Amino acid sequence: MADGHTITIEKSDRHVRVVRGDQVLAESERPLVLRETGSPVRYYLPAEDVRIDLLTPSETHTYCPFKGTASYWSLPDAPDLVWSYPEPKPAVAEIKGHLCFYEVEIID
Repeated sequence: MADGHTITIEKSDRHVRVVRGDQVLAESERPLVLRETGSPVRYYLPAEDVRIDLLTPSETHTYCPFKGTASYWSLPDAPDLVWSYPEPKPAVAEIKGHLCFYEVEIID
């Protein structure tokens, strides 16, 4: 990547759960772990492991020069809580079909 910026993506078998209030929004034992220069470690969860039925698509879109354009989903009390890259750049193609939350719980 440009100017010393790196992104690595690896498969993990860690048990990741996303809870908001008393609702489990996602739970996966097959997350992707994305490490990016200058950013916290992020877990991208397969869409099948996310309760998309509880989320509302947002109008928000952001652009990352390394990953592409992100789309967001919200809860009534948590705008833009979840994002994904529907058409990620080729260097990070593995994250297609995966969603990321700002906060996850790791269960070991």
